[in-house]
Amino acid sequence: MNKRSGRLNEVQPATVSLGSPDGRRATMNQPRRMIPRRFFIETFGCQMNEHDSEKIAGLLSHRGMVPAQSAEEADLFILNTCSVREKAAQKVYSRLGELKSRKRQSDRFIIGVVGCVAQQEGAEMVRKAPFVDLVVGTHMYHSIPDLLDEIDSTGQGKVATDFLPDQPPVEIASVTRQTNFRAAITIMEGCNKHCSFCIVPYTRGKERNRPARIILDEVRKAADQGFTEVLLLGQTVNSYRDPEHPRTRFADLLGAVAQVPGIKRVRFTSPHPRAFDDRTIQVIAENPTICDQVHLPLQSGSNRVLKRMRRQHTREWYLDLVEKFQSAERPIRLSTDVIVGFPGESDADFEQTLEIVKQVEFESMFSFKYSPRPFTEASTWEDDVPENEKARRLMALQQLQRGIQLRLHRERYLGRVFTLLVEGPARDGVNRCGRTTTNKIVNYPGNEEPGQSIDVRICAVGPNSLLGERVSNDQ
Repeated sequence: MNKRSGRLNEVQPATVSLGSPDGRRATMNQPRRMIPRRFFIETFGCQMNEHDSEKIAGLLSHRGMVPAQSAEEADLFILNTCSVREKAAQKVYSRLGELKSRKRQSDRFIIGVVGCVAQQEGAEMVRKAPFVDLVVGTHMYHSIPDLLDEIDSTGQGKVATDFLPDQPPVEIASVTRQTNFRAAITIMEGCNKHCSFCIVPYTRGKERNRPARIILDEVRKAADQGFTEVLLLGQTVNSYRDPEHPRTRFADLLGAVAQVPGIKRVRFTSPHPRAFDDRTIQVIAENPTICDQVHLPLQSGSNRVLKRMRRQHTREWYLDLVEKFQSAERPIRLSTDVIVGFPGESDADFEQTLEIVKQVEFESMFSFKYSPRPFTEASTWEDDVPENEKARRLMALQQLQRGIQLRLHRERYLGRVFTLLVEGPARDGVNRCGRTTTNKIVNYPGNEEPGQSIDVRICAVGPNSLLGERVSNDQ
């Protein structure tokens, strides 16, 4: 593959059948019985992947297949994959290895891999894991039911990794949502930014936008079905432009979604700093339905490193944008992403990152050690920051951020009352948990059902956790 061009369709096949001439692959030389399947989808990755799994579940259910409660109960297992995080492919192959014995026990058990790692690996995945029956890339989810029918009819596996850069997002009519209160809705797919470290343009393709009228119809339908929160999704979500009315930008769509009757909360992810404009900030500030939290990926505080990352902004420009959010009509809390140990990052570069983190005081942060991703420009560069130095920098950054978060939690949350949207049981198995409009998870004692809104007073805080107590109605 040409790493700079990202033209995956030059090297990855379209839909091809998988034979087993070397005998390594579990053979399926007899057609399977055409009876309803029980499917289980396991998802690695971000909210985009989770929503893709909802779409796939909807497609399968529409064809008469039945969701299983666990992988053990299923005869169709689909692994939906993400290639952004470190060692993503290795984790996928490790999980597949755990399923190999199950495949040997039952020829009817189908294993499918979809998503970004499937797009990245293509037919190579079947060479490495010959017991996999189905490999489907990010542009071909809609074909999964038909491919499964072909597998049942012919006994041969399939790879479908066509890359369709000029085709608009495929509309999926049936979506099986994971909750009864939050509706994730894709507004655009792909990315045109081509940051030097990021694999997304190579696995998701160019930006492709859905028409605003279709998006708003989906929001209204979700509201009619009782969903109270909408999560707008896109790889660079705030780059949105209506393909039917190009003057309609992200700010216009965001404001329109916020006005849909029945929708009480609107979130969006994941934005790119360069795609924010004054109008979007104004819309967020003026609409209380839009949550008062924005993710603003920094990646580095050094202009030299930002240039090598191809982030399209400087530290000064970024700080000006932060100031616009911080001076908005209502407080808007910020979170961020930071990569340490990028090729060529010096101690001085890293110190500049720490300086910005201290200055901005992000409410939360996702931080990572740099690791090369296939196909990206940076993968051809020398990974010259030693691993132990990456670990030291990451630890220093996370220690700084923990201190900031603890102080902000005490100053902004402790003793105050917040409205939570209940999400379900907390991780401790004892409490319930809910989310504030600032995207903070709060654990509290209670028994409310997911989707309910309740008021809690924050009674204890840690750097990564908030504990609340329900405020009684007579207070």
